[in-house]
Amino acid sequence: MAHDPSTSRPVSRLSRKISRQQEATESRVSSPLGSTKGQRSRPGSLDLNEESPLLSPQRFHTEHGSDDHGTPTGLLDWNDGEEENSKSTFYLFILTLGIGGLQIAWATELSNGSPYLLSLGMSKSLLAFVWIAGPVSGTLVQPYVGIRSDNCRHPWGKRVPFMLAGAFATAISLLCLAWTREIVHGFLGLFGADPESYGVKVCSIVFAIIWVYILDFAINTVQAGIRAFIVDYAPTHQQEDANSWAGRITGIGNILGYLSGYVNLPDIFPWLGNTQFKVLCVIASVSLCGTVVITSLYIRERDPRLEGPPSEANPGILSFFRQVFDSIRRLPPQSRKVCEVQFFNWMGWFGFLFYITTWIGQLHVNPYFASHPNLTPAEIDKAWEDATRIGTFALLVFAITSFTANMLLPFLVVPSYRAPPPKTASTPPHHTPSTPGTLSASITSFFPPAPSPSPNLHARMTRLLDFCQIEWLTLRRAWLLSHVLFALCMASTFFVSTPTQATVLTGVVGLPWALSLWAPFALISAEISKRDSEARRGGSYSENKPEDQAGIVLGLHNVAVAAPQIVATLVSSAIFKYAQKQRGEPYDTSVGWVLRFGGLAALVAAFFTWRIREDAEPVKGNGRKWEGGPGEERRGLRDHQDEAAV
Repeated sequence: MAHDPSTSRPVSRLSRKISRQQEATESRVSSPLGSTKGQRSRPGSLDLNEESPLLSPQRFHTEHGSDDHGTPTGLLDWNDGEEENSKSTFYLFILTLGIGGLQIAWATELSNGSPYLLSLGMSKSLLAFVWIAGPVSGTLVQPYVGIRSDNCRHPWGKRVPFMLAGAFATAISLLCLAWTREIVHGFLGLFGADPESYGVKVCSIVFAIIWVYILDFAINTVQAGIRAFIVDYAPTHQQEDANSWAGRITGIGNILGYLSGYVNLPDIFPWLGNTQFKVLCVIASVSLCGTVVITSLYIRERDPRLEGPPSEANPGILSFFRQVFDSIRRLPPQSRKVCEVQFFNWMGWFGFLFYITTWIGQLHVNPYFASHPNLTPAEIDKAWEDATRIGTFALLVFAITSFTANMLLPFLVVPSYRAPPPKTASTPPHHTPSTPGTLSASITSFFPPAPSPSPNLHARMTRLLDFCQIEWLTLRRAWLLSHVLFALCMASTFFVSTPTQATVLTGVVGLPWALSLWAPFALISAEISKRDSEARRGGSYSENKPEDQAGIVLGLHNVAVAAPQIVATLVSSAIFKYAQKQRGEPYDTSVGWVLRFGGLAALVAAFFTWRIREDAEPVKGNGRKWEGGPGEERRGLRDHQDEAAV
């Protein structure tokens, strides 16, 4: 091929000049981030460096200590375009897969934990003390794990070490809890203790309580890691999609968990254990560890050591509480409002999730107890065993409804963020001998540019999704309506008198439950992801405030979920004290009043949901402070839209 030296010499001279300028800049400026991003140009190369100050003046100013972290329009995709590229459906599925294994573990504990602990000889009053472990651990563990993971600089990443450690600790806790009798009897039997003695029974109860608390602490550890992992590695415009996938996989986990509790597992898997609870714990342990390992291997975390040292060392206990309170005051506005909603939302959901099977079972045994007033304890136990199975079936219907809603709702709800349009190959600019970074005219004429891909497929898919979406149904409005629907369902308990009616009602409640699994995480995650992405683009990642990071924000969100459950536990205990009848008596309405109290809390949650903004970002303002904390100035999504319009 003929080559015209007159066209290549000016380009080579300019390219070498740019490289010399860049090497001189590197010798004067030392930046841990700047030294790793991008490929440096070699002398004589036509591949210009995207980090060059001639091409990216914003990065150049940032590295020299400029306070201006705004990113010029047009450079958004150059600096960190990889972060906001749309991810595939398979990627989002793998990203959220660990939630499914976690939900199987939760379903095992919730559906079979109480009968198992009662079988050890535990009283109901002590059982209430045991189940407060969940809210307490959620209030304390997740914020602490969030802070520790935000500050983590392990080569594996920020979240993966906590996900793996929490998953394996959960598996060990489940197995030790399921084999409590064998472990305690075997150990004390070495000293000649009678397995049927009162002392061995007390030791078994204490051993089980310890492992229940360890289990709840471990579950909250892995949950904190997984939720922050989703925020970190799903693009801003796909946070709603990622959290809807998390809701779907949660629904699948619920279905598998409740279905397993409905089937006689020891007959199917006798080699896994001789009781229902043992087999369930083995299945839950394998599912959780397997899904977390798959997610950790497929999606590799960014090396957190490249971000530089953490904002502060891992805190002690007093420092931890001080940082939590400081972070609460400085929560971003959207996250703060979502937490306000969640406080009352979960005050309502607590009674339903823990007592709905008891309420349905009471409806089942009412006629039988009314016609047989003098039953023996064994006959009462047999009646309640059948009633519990009917309640478990209602929860299975509830899980199926929730899963179906999680599959369909994302197609009906208008997303808060739109995906960026697909990048197409544009027509090359007119080439001149002095144009840096271009090939000579003889080469470009020999190799004509490839035609731009047709955008017809993307346009058709966009039109199809727009056709399915209900124009007025935003995520906030859908969540608000779900609170109202839940309150109406709880009020209808006044009129429900048969297990069939109660099962239908429980299935309807699956719809607001689907929104509760999706909406709050999507609203918070979109805000965190947007700010995190803007910080990386602007080169100010190291200045990202600790209270802005995913770990601590999601940890505080879980405090808003767990703390009201403690309040709901106290209210439920008071209701039971004054309204509960003796076991075996018909028409005990105490659980119904607990459910109705939850409906009132849902109405308060609906009011706070009405106060949430439709968009995830406040309106642009010059030096405007965050509504959620003092002195925090921001640049929002509308900044970039305004710049693009100009």
